[in-house]
Amino acid sequence: MSANSFADLTALARYLRDELEIKKFILLYAYNATGKTRLSTAFKDLGKNGDDRDTLYFNAFTEDLFSWDNDLDNDERRVLELNAKSRFFKGLGQFEIENRVRSLLDRYADFGFRIDLKYDSDGALEEGVATFSREVLVEKDGEVRSETVENIKISRGEENIFIWCFFLAIAEIRLDPETSAYDWAKYIYIDDPISSLDEQNAVMVATHLASMLKEAANPPGVVISTHHPLFHNVLWNELKKNSRRYFLGRDPASGSYTVRNTEATPFFHHVAALIELYETEHSGNLDTFHFNALRAIAEKTASFLGYRNFADCIKRDADDLEGRLHTRLLNLLSHGGYSLYEPREMLDDNKQEFRRMLHKFIHQYSFNLEHFPGLTTVATKDDEKP
Repeated sequence: MSANSFADLTALARYLRDELEIKKFILLYAYNATGKTRLSTAFKDLGKNGDDRDTLYFNAFTEDLFSWDNDLDNDERRVLELNAKSRFFKGLGQFEIENRVRSLLDRYADFGFRIDLKYDSDGALEEGVATFSREVLVEKDGEVRSETVENIKISRGEENIFIWCFFLAIAEIRLDPETSAYDWAKYIYIDDPISSLDEQNAVMVATHLASMLKEAANPPGVVISTHHPLFHNVLWNELKKNSRRYFLGRDPASGSYTVRNTEATPFFHHVAALIELYETEHSGNLDTFHFNALRAIAEKTASFLGYRNFADCIKRDADDLEGRLHTRLLNLLSHGGYSLYEPREMLDDNKQEFRRMLHKFIHQYSFNLEHFPGLTTVATKDDEKP
């Protein structure tokens, strides 16, 4: 994988802006605490010119534009206040923002809400609040009825998805060629919009976001960063025709940052690990610890397919003598004291069995053979030659 190194986040942000002149979308995957949010801020700051801006962004600071007033005195009217000082909300009065947010939120949540906005003559927000409600079932006079509970405080996950849908509604306005309210946004930068969502909603958010961007007639340059592998992978599968995909890393010793182009490598690491094992086996440089790596892949596959343990992915039935042998080899050579007394490089007999085991596994679970050049499309004796 090709990699580029940058002394600081500002230099990296400039690189991303240059890349957006070539591709419309950039997908960044990074572990938490790598610097994703700070990178989005550095990217946004490069577009500041006096009062002018060029980036519409969603990150932790966007979420901070919404804050709770829990009515501590009366404990009755809890509202989510919008920060009136932010240009994020400027000019929304003409766009029926409540209806736009509702059409998006209905995909993910079942609570009700109301948005009250007050603007001055210049279109700047003077005051804005959101209140929430929920339909509940109650029993009265022996009957179960539906009642609306007003002024509720929604959960953190519900709040997160509400704010995300608010942002999406503004992004829709920017993507609409018939409006000009957010034409100043040459770029959209989205950082971790699904931090409080379960995996089902993460897939829904990714799919919907990708559809919005693909359907836009002339979308701005978009950067999306996340620590969520499933969210990242769904976006990549949807947007890869016009995207760059990078893995963002940081060197704690030097403080520098790297981005590695991962477009040619499957993102799910068990597939990448399987490809690496195949390349190593092809070279003949097999060490005993490669049995551990193959067992780890088999364990993940078994878990995904619902089997009890990795052996069910190796030994298919009681009469599968070769599968039973391979299971015992994986057990023996990946654990226990025996492997401690073996040479670091595999013995030739073990190399041959490892090759058979690996090739059979790839064929059996129909991995994409494009990633395994030289492997025949159907398992044959040729695959078993050392």
